[in-house]
Amino acid sequence: MNKLTMKSTDLTQVNIDKIAELFPNVITEARDEQGKIKRAVDFDLLRQELSDYLVEGEKERYQLTWPGKKEAIILANTSIDKTLRPVKENSVNWENTQNLYLEGDNLEVLKLLQESYLNKIKLVYIDPPYNTGKDFIYKDDYKESAEEYLEESGQIDDEGNKLFQNTESNGRFHSDWLTMMYSRLKIARNLLSEDGAIFISIDDNEIINVRRLCDHVFGESNFFAQVIVQSNKRGHTYKQISKTHEYLLIYTKNPDTEFNELEKTDENFDLNYEDELGKFNIRELRNRNPKFGKFNRPNLFYSVYVNESIVDSDGFSPVSLNCDEHFTIGVTPLNSIGGESCWRWGKQLLLKNSNVDTKKSNVVAKKKRDGGFNIYEKYRKSTYTPKSIWTETEFITEKGTVELGELGLSKYFDFPKPTHLIRQIIELSCGKEDIVLDFFSGSATTADAVMKLNAEDEGNRKYIMIQVPQKTNENSDAFKDGYLNICEIGKERIRRAAKKIKEETGADIDYGFRVYRVDSSNMKDVYYTPDSLGQLNLDDVASNIKEDRTGEDLLIQVILECGLELSLPMESKEIQGKTVHYVAGNSLIACFDDEVSESVIKKIAEDQPLRVVFRDSSFSDDSARINVEELFKLLSPSTEIQVL
Repeated sequence: MNKLTMKSTDLTQVNIDKIAELFPNVITEARDEQGKIKRAVDFDLLRQELSDYLVEGEKERYQLTWPGKKEAIILANTSIDKTLRPVKENSVNWENTQNLYLEGDNLEVLKLLQESYLNKIKLVYIDPPYNTGKDFIYKDDYKESAEEYLEESGQIDDEGNKLFQNTESNGRFHSDWLTMMYSRLKIARNLLSEDGAIFISIDDNEIINVRRLCDHVFGESNFFAQVIVQSNKRGHTYKQISKTHEYLLIYTKNPDTEFNELEKTDENFDLNYEDELGKFNIRELRNRNPKFGKFNRPNLFYSVYVNESIVDSDGFSPVSLNCDEHFTIGVTPLNSIGGESCWRWGKQLLLKNSNVDTKKSNVVAKKKRDGGFNIYEKYRKSTYTPKSIWTETEFITEKGTVELGELGLSKYFDFPKPTHLIRQIIELSCGKEDIVLDFFSGSATTADAVMKLNAEDEGNRKYIMIQVPQKTNENSDAFKDGYLNICEIGKERIRRAAKKIKEETGADIDYGFRVYRVDSSNMKDVYYTPDSLGQLNLDDVASNIKEDRTGEDLLIQVILECGLELSLPMESKEIQGKTVHYVAGNSLIACFDDEVSESVIKKIAEDQPLRVVFRDSSFSDDSARINVEELFKLLSPSTEIQVL
């Protein structure tokens, strides 16, 4: 019977395990801070394993480094004794929704999601602080309580006033920002599916650093694109240049990742002709790339013959590979100065797509002004590949403000992203069943965009929003209107947006969301460090679970450790006076009551759960514990039994 750790994953040990698989000889032993022996890496030996020369010491090399990088690595890898607690009263349609709104520091939340969402997130979109000297407050000590952090970091004082910002006068202005971003990106990469991608909105302040940081975390080969997004039509004065843009940085988990093409809209729909096969437009069949021509593509240099006696209503004539009494005019691929280029198609492909009836043909000829002919391909695609500069009016920041205004929330956020921008990102990178994660949720534009797109194409995409519950200033409109922190505004935005979308579309989609909030572990200190308690403490630790925690609280922490998704259906049943929790049918069954009878345990075993969890106090003595194991061996031998 295994004992649950009730901690997030220790990535340091996970990484050591991976190194051990490749280089078992570099694994050694060392003492931790408590003097206990643990596995460690002999880094001198590891460096030698990775070098083809004698390693004697530090050498200069190309790398990204900054003051605090090592601390950031430790910060990302260290486990935390925290959990997520359900907040049903803030949720919408808790029983059926698959969407999540998670309140807490995003690094802590990302750590808690590692097991449940490992390799499951298709898209991560973030709009992090741009580090302008006004928008970034940094937390670097995760041993503190939330209240201690807020006070010590200077974010608020006892009266709730913001006191500190990462201004340019800070000697670690860029370093602190890099430390904050590195640890979060490192964990976010673990959550991405193998065909997943991350999109990061950023501006000039940190674009260079975030690009190098992503090269470091995701690998240079996984750089996908750096898109320029026109965020302001009029522009802001910027060193005598009117600044009108931001950036969208895109990295993938795997260099072979392919994105979707986008559906053409009324604005860019260019299929202006129509024949018996459908709508189409034309593009010249000649390869216009000067790197290709008869000199290196001789098989693509040949004559195409035109029947000029037939001209349809669009001015097109049929073509053939054969010269005869009808097809008399030969056309070869020549550039504007008479140089020999080549066709884009070989003879077989042209033959397959040609027809003497131009209304049934995918390749035609059209007369030029000088009397000659051009050969054209009819293309019929209703999708397109976006370019690296996005200038659509729907993407400007002002549109995001207008959208919030329609929901009555525009005065609470500066520069919110428009849903059209996030929708295009989702359309590019996601299928209809994928999960979208935003761990700088802010005004919750991403959740709004997911719902709008689902309503439009009957999709079932799920979102996970993460936002630190930063308090609103007492003098702000938000505070005066009753919104005490940013999370309250974000959740209200989702509720109002859901109502508006449902009224306008009537779509049958998931409009709900489950709210969870980061809190200290449900377990007392004795659970993690039983040896540190003296005899005088024993009366205070009759139970290793905190008195204010419910069975549902315990269930969520167990779900996280077991690697199950927080959106799975949960049901509680009363069996002979004991509360038994079921997650996704029999994926997990848990009972946290004291002294659970053998008959109740038998009922649970008959459901043949994949895993079952009890408390230590669920068993009256060691004999009862052994009986439970024997009972499951008999009724459900494949069940994994765990205790806390």
